[in-house]
Amino acid sequence: MKFIHISDCHIGGWRESKLSELSLRGFREVIKTAISERVGFVLIAGDLFDTALPNIDLIKEVAFSLHELKEEDIPVYLIPGSHDFSPSGKTMLDVLERAGLVENVMKFKDSQLQFTQDRTGVKLTGMLGKKGGLELADYKELNKEALEKEPGFKIFLFHTLLRELKPKDYDMIEGGALGLLPKGFNYYAGGHPHFVYGKEHEGYGMIAYPGPLFPNNFGELEKLKHGGFYMVDVRNGIIHLQHRPILFYDVENLSIDVTGLSVTEAEKKLLDLTNENFLNKIVTLRVFGELATGKPYDIDFNKIMERFSGCYAILKNSSKLSTKEFEDIKVETGDVAEVEERIIQAHQDALKGFDMDVPKIKELITTLSLEKMEGETNADFESRLEKDVISFLTLEGVWNAD
Repeated sequence: MKFIHISDCHIGGWRESKLSELSLRGFREVIKTAISERVGFVLIAGDLFDTALPNIDLIKEVAFSLHELKEEDIPVYLIPGSHDFSPSGKTMLDVLERAGLVENVMKFKDSQLQFTQDRTGVKLTGMLGKKGGLELADYKELNKEALEKEPGFKIFLFHTLLRELKPKDYDMIEGGALGLLPKGFNYYAGGHPHFVYGKEHEGYGMIAYPGPLFPNNFGELEKLKHGGFYMVDVRNGIIHLQHRPILFYDVENLSIDVTGLSVTEAEKKLLDLTNENFLNKIVTLRVFGELATGKPYDIDFNKIMERFSGCYAILKNSSKLSTKEFEDIKVETGDVAEVEERIIQAHQDALKGFDMDVPKIKELITTLSLEKMEGETNADFESRLEKDVISFLTLEGVWNAD
């Protein structure tokens, strides 16, 4: 028996159209593999979409791919993750299930978690993930004894970081204890943390995280460079895991320190990079350090980005780029509004160089305090925020939000 285990597809999470397309291509690649290798079923351990109510075009693409599996009689079992779960109960996964394209294995009857039995005889169940790890409280209400006594080959789907399994770079991230899971299952199909893990645990079975299907942000492109999934082969009762990477383009990471340089010198250093061959690669450009003179926005990044035109995609991150012209200040802790007021007052002379006075800064802070609406995609939220800022700063015709 073979099956595929994926998680954290986050379809719709990328604002850049080319990278958004790669997320979909990765999903299509899994569907293609499932069909060509005639797997018994496909597991999705949460976060198929990046939001509970994704863009209609994305829904159409995913539904089309899932329908291909249905035509080949390959079922898809899933649970909602922290992104595609909605407290309101409105989620596109319900629509896909109603259409017969997927089956949510988290089902309760009389407060008892039920099993869904596949035609292979495998029994599946699981628990969804919620934002902020709120699902941990739900595990405390589980009747684990009934789940553990169930005979047969069992799979448990979950969308939670288990702190005993997390690598060192996850030390500051909270998680649930391994003991949250019911014991005695053969395979635990995990999702949520974006790292790859697969190991047998005494008293439990094989616990596996396949990692994201495709990196979901700048940092993950730097660290992971690609996504992947697990092909699970069960032979004579023994589980064999094979992690298969999904790699469409090579990723080149550039990290440039401009500390002590002037704007002109920093710009030249960045332009010199473009003499390298980055043809058909995904390039991440991280610029950091403290400029000796000038301001970060004086660097002509548009000219620099144009020089990378041969790349498949180029992403820039300059969040750690600063200048000596703005010195760190210390303020007392207290009410947020009071702290903001002190910071503004301390910098009001420097702000004049930006054609900003104190009232205008306060208005801008209010504009930037927009909250993401329920069901709104990251891309739609960012676009709405960008348009409001452009309007506030009267940059129409200078900066295009689209």
